[in-house]
Amino acid sequence: MSLDNNRTLAIIRKAEAEGYGILAQVCYDANCVIGLVRAAERCRSPAILMMFPVTLAFGKGPWLQFCLNAAHQASVPIAVHLDHATDPEHLELVFALAEQGIAFDSIMVDASHADTDEENIALARPYVERAEKRGIAVEVELGRLEGGEAGLRVISDAKLTRPEKASEFMQGTGARILAPSIGNLHGAYLEPPNFRQDILQDLQKTFKGNTPLCLHGTDQLSDELFRECIKNGISKININSWGRDPYAKILAEGLQTKPFPDAVQDATKVFEDVCERFFTLFGSAGKA
Repeated sequence: MSLDNNRTLAIIRKAEAEGYGILAQVCYDANCVIGLVRAAERCRSPAILMMFPVTLAFGKGPWLQFCLNAAHQASVPIAVHLDHATDPEHLELVFALAEQGIAFDSIMVDASHADTDEENIALARPYVERAEKRGIAVEVELGRLEGGEAGLRVISDAKLTRPEKASEFMQGTGARILAPSIGNLHGAYLEPPNFRQDILQDLQKTFKGNTPLCLHGTDQLSDELFRECIKNGISKININSWGRDPYAKILAEGLQTKPFPDAVQDATKVFEDVCERFFTLFGSAGKA
């Protein structure tokens, strides 16, 4: 199956060409999904609805179908993406659901735990080929990010992306989206982030117009740092705890004192507000 009409690639390639970023927001439940879609429609912004493998494994086909319906029936372009698919059981679930007609727009095949780039390629390539046959675009990571979150493997030895190896790596994997390691990490930063913007600039020179770049590890980043990364070539920006934590806090507090529907409504509105802030910050508001 061709990727010519792939929704994720269309969204982030337009963003790359026009110089803005796309919010890829992790969603854990139906309220998050509804909040993201509402915010995107209100801001007239494209977006990516993202989930972790642990959430997919819990909800399986009915959950993914709900997400696809909500995203694809929205009045603005929204794609559905699986982040950090590492374990074979999760990847096999992706392909089994795709065979049933319940297919992600894109997935990340994460083999960054491999010891070498060559091993990373060898692990990722077969899954990339299978995904593309089903019309699913694939993101891969060159280098390795430290940290872990929401059921992901905890990595303790980061490796920065080497731009001179990037073209060979992308050709080797056959993937379409690159997530570089530039000093970013998953989870909380114990020291102020020190991103290697020179790596991004080199990757932008190599890949602009061909391979979109994705930023992971965005907890606690300043607005200025987000803008700098977009300027230097990032077009897909993964967001997790910025929306998750206030949503969970307001929901938990509300359930102690309010009727269930009211608590859900208040928490979902907080999630929407976070999404709206990022649509504005990333420059995607009004682009749909």
